[in-house]
Amino acid sequence: MERSIQLKSYLMKKNLWLTIVMASLLVGTLDIASALIKFSIDTGKSPVIVFKYIASAVFGKKAYAGGVMMPVLGFVFHYMIAFIWTTFFFLIYPKLNLLTWNRVLTGIVYGLFIWIIMNRVVVPLSYASTGAFNLKQALIAALILIGAIGLPLSFIAHHYYSGKLQFK
Repeated sequence: MERSIQLKSYLMKKNLWLTIVMASLLVGTLDIASALIKFSIDTGKSPVIVFKYIASAVFGKKAYAGGVMMPVLGFVFHYMIAFIWTTFFFLIYPKLNLLTWNRVLTGIVYGLFIWIIMNRVVVPLSYASTGAFNLKQALIAALILIGAIGLPLSFIAHHYYSGKLQFK
């Protein structure tokens, strides 16, 4: 009996990490696609600059002069960040009893939380250049994070923790 419980616990943990990886790939893709489309519409410039900007958080202005490796590192950093935010959400979700909350409200709150931490803590502490605060751009960025990360994670986590989502 105890061996059966251990096996079930192992499979649930394995399923949790598979769910986190899949969810982070989804939300990372939704987020970067939104950012690339918005950047292309706003500037008409190559979206590769977005990945160089992400890499500039670590490498500073050198990221813009770097070759092919800088956009690749920006791509990798972006998905690492998506994985971290997804993992954090899945780990706090059951501890905060988010199942009893409204999934839409939970997604909105988490998207805003990500925006605050990334734009008011992480980016200012990085080497990435930050321009003057622009309310319209901040609202658009917050809406992207809500729609691309907060809401999908809220629904995926709810399905996972309620037992409705299973990867086999």
